[in-house]
Amino acid sequence: MNTATKIGIGSALSRVDGADKVTGRAKYAAEYKVDDLLYGVAVCAKIAKGKILSIDEADARAVPGVVDVISHLNRPKQAWLDRNWKDELSIPGEPFKAFHDETVMFAGQPVALVVADTFEAARFAASLIDIRYEEEPHNIDFAASLDEKFMPSHLKRRNNYHPPKNRGHAQQAYDDAPVKVAADYHLAPEHHNPMEMHASTVEWHGDGKITVYDKVQGSQGPQAYLASAFGLGKKNVRVVNAFVGGGFGSGLRPQWQVQLAVMGAIHLEQSVRVVMTRQQMFTHAHRPECTYSVRLGAEPDGKLSAMMHDATTSTSRFENNMEDIVIWGMMAYDCPNASGEYAIAPRDTYTSADMRAPGAATGMTLFEIAMDEMAYAAGVDPLDFRLRNYSEVDAMNGTPYTSKALREAYQEGAARFGWDKRSAAPRSMKEGRELVGYGMATGMWDAMFSKTAARATLSADGKLEVASASSDIGTGTYTVMVQVAADTLGLSPDRITATLGDSDLPEAPVEGGSWGAASTGAAVQLACQSVAKKLLSAAGKLDGDPFHGVNGIEGLEFADGAMIRRDNPDVRASLTDVMAAAGLDKIEVEETAGPGIGDMISMARKSRNTHSAVFCEVRVDEELNQVRVTRVVNAVAAGRIINPKTARSQILGGVVMGIGMALHEETFADTTLGRWMNHNFAEYHVPAHADIHDIDVIFVDEPDPEVTPLGVKGLGEIGIVGTAAAVANAIYHATGKRVRSLPITIDKLLDAPAD
Repeated sequence: MNTATKIGIGSALSRVDGADKVTGRAKYAAEYKVDDLLYGVAVCAKIAKGKILSIDEADARAVPGVVDVISHLNRPKQAWLDRNWKDELSIPGEPFKAFHDETVMFAGQPVALVVADTFEAARFAASLIDIRYEEEPHNIDFAASLDEKFMPSHLKRRNNYHPPKNRGHAQQAYDDAPVKVAADYHLAPEHHNPMEMHASTVEWHGDGKITVYDKVQGSQGPQAYLASAFGLGKKNVRVVNAFVGGGFGSGLRPQWQVQLAVMGAIHLEQSVRVVMTRQQMFTHAHRPECTYSVRLGAEPDGKLSAMMHDATTSTSRFENNMEDIVIWGMMAYDCPNASGEYAIAPRDTYTSADMRAPGAATGMTLFEIAMDEMAYAAGVDPLDFRLRNYSEVDAMNGTPYTSKALREAYQEGAARFGWDKRSAAPRSMKEGRELVGYGMATGMWDAMFSKTAARATLSADGKLEVASASSDIGTGTYTVMVQVAADTLGLSPDRITATLGDSDLPEAPVEGGSWGAASTGAAVQLACQSVAKKLLSAAGKLDGDPFHGVNGIEGLEFADGAMIRRDNPDVRASLTDVMAAAGLDKIEVEETAGPGIGDMISMARKSRNTHSAVFCEVRVDEELNQVRVTRVVNAVAAGRIINPKTARSQILGGVVMGIGMALHEETFADTTLGRWMNHNFAEYHVPAHADIHDIDVIFVDEPDPEVTPLGVKGLGEIGIVGTAAAVANAIYHATGKRVRSLPITIDKLLDAPAD
């Protein structure tokens, strides 16, 4: 009997695009070679609010190589109505339109574009532009903006926001609770700083046709956006984002550099490239600042009796960015009385935006610090406290989960970490001059699925191409597509090519929310299954018709580049022989994966979430108050794991970002000038290699045939959720000092009183 072998779902396949990335063959938005390319450098506003009175361009235009200076005074025609500027993930309010008029709404707003035949000439000339302004009073102080906080009733359930559903009588239960915790928590604003800065290369083809190579997390949404905003017509715009040097939410919506590049190309009828500087990366997307008031009540045995949540996050004055902040604890824990309130506070900045696990990374993290406080107040071990309040169902919506293996994650994570060796009292563990602390927290995120199409093309030589407009934002979508195809058709991965990141390819949504692998993978699987059906039909042309009587592709195994009868594994035929017998040059099919009516009903009746249990060890220098995160164990329950190698990488990245949230990342506002102060890598701190030590990732077995067609839940976000809370809780255990404002810096730890 022949033995079938294949590399497919569940295999630890190295990234198929890895060689292209390390050798430089992978092209990013600012690296495409385009004929007759001009370079644009943005001039950004030096005030936070007001109007442009005049722009003196004379000195800039005198620089050799300068072709033009574009501003609101001479820009090409663009749409006037807000609805024409709505992108795929638009939020309520007025979308930002660069050079629309003389109004300045935030510091760093692009107000002019110098275009030259070299980047150096454009950069120098941009420094010579002299702009006079009429300043108006501004506010970027979050504390002051709380006086204007609001939540319009008509903005219910938009994008990342779902209103909390209150239950029971939270205030009365809190008043009656024998054990109480009430505290305010804070998260500083964090700015997106992926390795690749936002860039756009717009290739002008003439007759109003353009190809846009863009740093963005989707291709077809931006295609429609640019066609609408500039009146080009969708058929005249192609967007390519084959490689993205880190997204994390910064590219979910088109950023302002693409507006400038397209304007330049239209105005000059020539190709134009615009790249943000690292400093300009601080003029757009950022995780909103948040203040979160939590009140918890419990019985003496640690059983929660009341939860009260009240949070506010920041937004701009021209758009209303909302996030799910207060719902996570209301969903996660069994408590009969719970209430939540949420508002947004406007200030004169660019609109805050999605950043890895938007809402949950903020809300679940801050709430998990409050849960730790309550565990200590009740005299219960923090892990045991969470188990006592464990909910088998989504406690806020009253719906069962398709699967929830969080209890197993707690058990496996605690065992691997050695939680049972923890001394309960704060400041009771020490080695040398360092205090040692153990902390833990729960993570939770959505398991989403979006309508996605894919095309599969099998050639007569046995090579397969799978294609979709999906994006790979660093998460490994190329590899997922290849693995799913290899698993379905039994081909070696080296005979499969994945093509993505092009608006000309089969329809796909923007990549984000951890739905990429589940959605694109399902579409690829469907397309490859359709190829398999055509192969079975073609197999009737083989001599002797050896596959006669096979009841559909369920009766076949595909492995080793061959189709094999399950009821008689000795009967097999290579895919190339099948196609040759049928005289086929290729088989090409396109399929769309999306929730059907039954799936939609199920989605309304069951909650789909990933869960994690994060355990952390910190060491704090007792004299210097310097914190080191020396160990993290993250046990993740996320359904079926397509590739344990790349999946682990996703969790590692999330944990590192969580450590950054806990100890490093913070953008400081100069409230007088109305601008961000530390807009560079010298002063905006992110974790470096020396900050990261042992990170252990566990994937808990969690079969789930209901959550998505492949049983996949997605891993891009769950790694960050709860990590910062575990660090903060470990710091408390080490020092006995509770710091409720993230990041926990040395000055905050010095100032915090010991319990």
